[in-house]
Amino acid sequence: ETLFRAAVAAAHPSTCLPPLLPSPPTGRIVLLAAGKAAGSMAQTAEDVYLNRFKLPADRLTGVAVARHGYAKPTRVIETIEAGHPIPDAAGLKAAEKALRLAESAGADDLVLVLMSGGASANWIAPAEGLSFADKQAVTRALLRSGATIGEINTVRKHLSRIKGGRLARRAYPARLTTIAISDVPKDDPSAIGSGPTVPDP
Repeated sequence: ETLFRAAVAAAHPSTCLPPLLPSPPTGRIVLLAAGKAAGSMAQTAEDVYLNRFKLPADRLTGVAVARHGYAKPTRVIETIEAGHPIPDAAGLKAAEKALRLAESAGADDLVLVLMSGGASANWIAPAEGLSFADKQAVTRALLRSGATIGEINTVRKHLSRIKGGRLARRAYPARLTTIAISDVPKDDPSAIGSGPTVPDP
């Protein structure tokens, strides 16, 4: 039990995230977080930027979406709780907000994307021609299929407006940094949360 608790503590955002956070840009920080650790990651990043870097609150904006019951209190970043593993309407709202915020970023801004396990279900943005019900049905079928998480995420990427690098495309020309707490074998960045900032290989 001691070993288990030590491993969990080492991976907790309050421990692992602060040394990785980039310095503030000349413009805004647009913080976009998704996954089961999104609440803790957003809370930690907000604390570092507002307290350690003394970043004015009006230069920090964003949204964090976590599984129901996993949100954390934040001062500036909006937090949303959404369905996992089956996406729900809250995840749809969170993804649309993340896409809009990414598009609002300019060349002087930093889009900071914080990913963790569960992000694929929390950020749901059906590709053109697909309905939300279609995405839910495909997710249920994939979860029953016996496919690996990598295989499931490959399908998810091609049915989405946010996954498979599409969030990064929306953020251009802003500088973009992704920090992820991995829950996938071999830590493939394109597989974590279906790689919203990583092109599908």
